[in-house]
Amino acid sequence: MTEITSHFISPAELQIGMYIYLDIGWMDHPFPVNSFEVRTQDQINKLRGLGLQKIRYAPEKSHLEIAPVAPSIPEILVPKETPDEIAAKQRKALLHHQQASLMQCERQFGQATQEFKHLTEIIHAQPLLARDTASGLVQGMLEGILNTEEAAIRLLSEKAGEKTALHSVNVTLIALLLGKTLELPKDDMLELGIGALLHDVGKMELPDRLRWLDEQSSPAERQLYQSHVAHGVNIARKLQLSANATVLIAQHHEYADGSGYPAHIHGEKMTGLSRIISLVNRFDNLCNPINVAHAVTPHEALSQLFTKNKTQSDTSTLTAFIKMMGIYPPGSVVQLSDERYALVVSVNSSRPIKPRVIIHDPHIPREDALVVNLEHETQIGIRRSLKPIQLPKAAYDYLSPRKRLCYFFERASDPLSLASNLQGPLS
Repeated sequence: MTEITSHFISPAELQIGMYIYLDIGWMDHPFPVNSFEVRTQDQINKLRGLGLQKIRYAPEKSHLEIAPVAPSIPEILVPKETPDEIAAKQRKALLHHQQASLMQCERQFGQATQEFKHLTEIIHAQPLLARDTASGLVQGMLEGILNTEEAAIRLLSEKAGEKTALHSVNVTLIALLLGKTLELPKDDMLELGIGALLHDVGKMELPDRLRWLDEQSSPAERQLYQSHVAHGVNIARKLQLSANATVLIAQHHEYADGSGYPAHIHGEKMTGLSRIISLVNRFDNLCNPINVAHAVTPHEALSQLFTKNKTQSDTSTLTAFIKMMGIYPPGSVVQLSDERYALVVSVNSSRPIKPRVIIHDPHIPREDALVVNLEHETQIGIRRSLKPIQLPKAAYDYLSPRKRLCYFFERASDPLSLASNLQGPLS
């Protein structure tokens, strides 16, 4: 067998026909495999947008085309780009990068929701396969989160993913990010992810109309609804989950002040991982209730958890959660200090004070709007949070506030900090 040798090149040296290897996790790039022959310019653009310093490629497996030698053109005939043309080209590159990053997040989120839906379909007939599917899904997400030095929590479109799986995947992702913030060991984070992904699995045993509560629910219906915890524990045993993951399912509705259910235990009897899931589950239920008319903004949800419901959470867990999500989590509608309106679309979980936003600008089409990183802005900041209904119609139509929030993570370090320079003065 011929030995394959590989070399390293910079992204700028990429050519069609090169056979390359991506030495990064599958969730860190938009391609279906980690090694392939580059066939299109679009693939080259995506590879260059990954932010890699070097890319490995195998000359023996490559099929480079020898380009014909073009006749030399006198230098005086080659027009030089004007500053406006250079800025337009940079803007186009940044727009392509942010669109590619969002598409990658939505593709990965969609894949996660499909895998979750599949495991729920086989959970009774093939419980051990369902368990292995859950474990593989969590391991993939965990690998991506741990291999990303600084992760940003990214708001996705409402069309992303399988709707019946949104809550479970949202809770899993945010719980894992919080676990990373708390510097949990990897083994604990795996248990946390599996417990988060399957925390509501017991609802499968309930009639559809009893899988959610509303203000019209009777005491008997509430009691039946609460039985989903016991059903979930029984399913966890059939799946042969670990004791730690099973406890997470058993305690995901318990609160630190003892007002939760089914055992009404206090925080000191809850495991550290259970406190995380209990908190994240309440946050997502506030933002994504079954009746969207009762939804609160992410900013309001944090406020409720910190004030009205503060006794229900472990103090250290709640403090870490608010620090990670920022005062204005993704999905928050805000008004800036210069009176303009914006939608928070991304928050760096390591540096959440100034998030990334889409700003309402009637002079720029919505599809061409660049994400502005407020961390790099000295002249503007966020003045206040708003309810979507408080937006003027033009700003509402432009920003398209989400009725249902879907989250995923992306690499926090990217070139989008240049966006403000390309849009001109922001203040």
